Amino acid sequence: MAKMEKKDSKPFEIGISGAEEGNERADALLPKRGAQSVVWRYFGFKKSDKDQQTIFCKYCLAKVSARGGNTSNLLHHLRRKHLPEYEECMKLRRKSPFYVEISEDENEESDGIVPKRGAQSVVWRYFGFRKSDYNQKTILCTICLTKVAATGGNTSNLLHHLSRKHVSEYEQCVKLKFAPFAPTHPAVGQKSLQDALAKGVPYDRESKRWIDITNAITIHLAKDMVALNTVEKEGFKQMMMTLDPRYEVPSRKYFSQVAIPSLYEKYRAKLEAELGGVRHFAATTDMWFSRTMEPYFGMTIHFISDEWVLQSHCLQTSYFPDDHTGELLAAGLQEALDSWGLPEKKLVAITTDNGENVTKAVELNRWSRLQCFGHRLHLAIEKGLSDERITEAISVCKKIVSTFSSSSKKRKDLTIVQNYLGLPNHVLTVETPSRWGSRQVMIQRVLEQERAISHVLRDDNKCRHLVPSEQDLDVLEAVNKALSPLQDFTDALSGEQYVSVSYLKPVLKLFNESILAEDDDDPQLTKDVKRNILADLNEKYSDPVSDDMLDMASLLDPRFRTKYIDREKVERFMARAVEEIASLTKAQQDPLPVAPEPESDPKPKRRKTLASFFKSQGGAVTEEESIRKELTVYLQTAEVDSDVDPFDWWKCQQANFPRVAKLARQYLCIPATSAPSERAFSTDGNMVTCHRAALKPDAVDRLVFLAQNL
Repeated sequence: MAKMEKKDSKPFEIGISGAEEGNERADALLPKRGAQSVVWRYFGFKKSDKDQQTIFCKYCLAKVSARGGNTSNLLHHLRRKHLPEYEECMKLRRKSPFYVEISEDENEESDGIVPKRGAQSVVWRYFGFRKSDYNQKTILCTICLTKVAATGGNTSNLLHHLSRKHVSEYEQCVKLKFAPFAPTHPAVGQKSLQDALAKGVPYDRESKRWIDITNAITIHLAKDMVALNTVEKEGFKQMMMTLDPRYEVPSRKYFSQVAIPSLYEKYRAKLEAELGGVRHFAATTDMWFSRTMEPYFGMTIHFISDEWVLQSHCLQTSYFPDDHTGELLAAGLQEALDSWGLPEKKLVAITTDNGENVTKAVELNRWSRLQCFGHRLHLAIEKGLSDERITEAISVCKKIVSTFSSSSKKRKDLTIVQNYLGLPNHVLTVETPSRWGSRQVMIQRVLEQERAISHVLRDDNKCRHLVPSEQDLDVLEAVNKALSPLQDFTDALSGEQYVSVSYLKPVLKLFNESILAEDDDDPQLTKDVKRNILADLNEKYSDPVSDDMLDMASLLDPRFRTKYIDREKVERFMARAVEEIASLTKAQQDPLPVAPEPESDPKPKRRKTLASFFKSQGGAVTEEESIRKELTVYLQTAEVDSDVDPFDWWKCQQANFPRVAKLARQYLCIPATSAPSERAFSTDGNMVTCHRAALKPDAVDRLVFLAQNL
């Protein structure tokens, strides 16, 4: 019997006996192509089965089913029919160092068992689930493929199965389970006592950390013009909790009544201390109405520091409920200077628009006034465009822009036609009445998109009358040709960080000689527009006071000097400059302290020589002569390139021309436009929004000051 079992246990190398045996010997079993599992050593396929669909056992030639390469049935067949071969197979499997781990790769190649999802216990290394068991309800032993019950994730039955059926694996599992180890990552939610206390105790409001964070939030609210109720919103609180859990955000009331006023007083005191050492300054002013129609007037100050840096600051945005008469405005301007401790005698000039009340206020205060170049140019252009043909063409242009602005369908159609015609995908620009440059941009954009605009309007019967005629286009072309070169000058002269006043004389001369000069190729309408604009500008800047101020500023700019001053006026300005420098030197001269002479024996008198008489008579040079000589040398120095910053030049040459530098510091700080005041009101407009319309005037003044000066 034993011999029979031994004989039966031998694998068939060729086949079986009899008629069927002959066929089996002819078709010897072949191994599975690409097999990696050791189980396939005991199974194969007939040679005639090219697709390897029917599996045969090499020992008993029994057919065994196995779907998708799953070897579970093959192992089950060996365990039931050929136990020695089954034990041999399992020993071969255990030689692999990964046989206890149930990786998806191995199971795909062998028995199709996948590991438990989210398993943490080492016991699950020896158990798994079939791939088809998506809910992972039936647990199988990876060694013997026996079903093991374990409810609720409890591993007691799994350990019991290992201890009864697989002793060596059980011992290995116990070692892995109770071996000491140090986790690489701490448990989630586990905190040390020190961390828990550190995150649980809020900062004391007197601590440096709490004060620093609160100051940073206050600066953010003021500089970025953020609504104060932001600090009470959940998103902001969550952000601060994430950044520093120990910091408790104060209430909105704290920031509005304590933090913002304290920050304002701090920076106001700092600016007052800085202004105390200023020798000369210029200013700008303007009026503005808030969203709630509350009137404000603002003032900015401009001066050159000892390091030759142009400084610009917004002093205040004052609520002005009184009538806007010249007398009341004059008193308000004087009060603004007095509140900052600024003497009027240090004010070189104030730049304003051409409002009658502001002009009268400056005259009543007897201050030097420079009219804003931007407003002056705007009025000159308005006069230059006072032609019926231009008015009609611009009216058509406005209607076209309004039609496309109010219809999303037409804007969409315009984009399609732009792509078809190869035009830029630009939208039409709406005019802002107070900005002449916006009108010129509107005209330029309509001319650029004229073909696409006409194509879209012709497709709509209701809008065909808006198609611009040839006459309208010719008028717009003439206007655009006259105005397009002027836009850049207004923008360039509105800066606050560089010299602008000394540019006015060169710009006016450039307008007369090239920019607004009549060309032979210009249409007659273009010539008329240029002529009218030039006439108005030359008339307004022919005022002797303004003309002398601009000439003096140009004289003190090393790039221009006397280049743009009329020849017959050069000598007069030289004399005036000498006189003003002498006055400045006398006013700014600090008396030197006289040290007491130590008592000593009187020196014996020496007899004068004949040469001493000639030395005293010929060596005496008056202060006026020294100033004139220094000014002459300054005017004769090498020419400076137009790209050189005059402040950098004066910083280097101040030691060579100390007297002339004092006069340059006085005049070159004057702004050419009132744009700084308008920028302050733009900040005011961005702050007093519909959601913050209830801000009090004092709060508006503080917030605008901080937003402009931080």
